[in-house]
Amino acid sequence: MKNVEMTVEGENLIIKVDLSKDFGPSKSGKTIIIASTEGNVSVPERDEKIGLNVYRYPD
Repeated sequence: MKNVEMTVEGENLIIKVDLSKDFGPSKSGKTIIIASTEGNVSVPERDEKIGLNVYRYPD
């Protein structure tokens, strides 16, 4: 994972992403990658899965 922290509090999934970071352009070059689970991953200590991408368009 890149720049993604996940915790479970009770029945709530808490996702933390630092929006000030970036990992450069996507493969297509159309967006800038800020955070990614890099595919589907398990929620900590749960049966659920999550796939997350956070990106922005270049200026």
